Amino acid sequence: MADAGRLLPYGDRAVLFELPDLAAVVALHRVLRADLPAGVIDLVPAARTVLVRFEPRTVSLARVAAWLQEHAAAAAGTAPDPEPASVLVEIPVRYDGVDLADVAELTGLTVDEVVRRHAAATYTVAFCGFVPGFGYLAGGDPALRVSRLASPRIRIPAGSVAIADEYTGIYPRESPGGWRLIGRTGVRLWDLDRDPPALLTPGTRVRFVSTGAYDAEHDDSAQDDADERGGPARGDRP
Repeated sequence: MADAGRLLPYGDRAVLFELPDLAAVVALHRVLRADLPAGVIDLVPAARTVLVRFEPRTVSLARVAAWLQEHAAAAAGTAPDPEPASVLVEIPVRYDGVDLADVAELTGLTVDEVVRRHAAATYTVAFCGFVPGFGYLAGGDPALRVSRLASPRIRIPAGSVAIADEYTGIYPRESPGGWRLIGRTGVRLWDLDRDPPALLTPGTRVRFVSTGAYDAEHDDSAQDDADERGGPARGDRP
């Protein structure tokens, strides 16, 4: 059971399962969603954990723990089956981000190759956080892994497509952020009139569709980094 993960107490209405890496989280979350017992009301994946919330009047903690451990053992070390095509979301992107040239330099690729590789991958929303509607998208090309900025920008425009470490993300609204901006989209990520409000939820597959590439002539329209940056990045905030 040690290889499958570690069960941790989380009050009388939830239990937390700690896993070795993000791939294990994605695999376990997928198998749990496919076999929810009565009384389990929410699954909350994160970078290394899955939180299971339940109604104790309907199902006991012992039953939830046994169900979770059984599925964790089955999911351990196995590649998850692909999600159905019906949950594939396509996001149109204009690849003109202010950090695109820097990403190319950091990775040793051309700008065109960065765009091609980013748009070629199929991503999975591993978990959500930071602000409503922000999904941490895993499954990108390993060649595009770059660090966060040393100092985050004070304002990132809504719709900005950005990368950092192993993730891609889309800023649902204007906010601070330390990820490297490679493009922008007009898709609305968070809408209270939609059910659910978040377009991207854990388990959803995502493809980016290029609607235009980087144009060096537009570099001088970017905002000065000195005006955009604030204090040091903290934790896993974008």
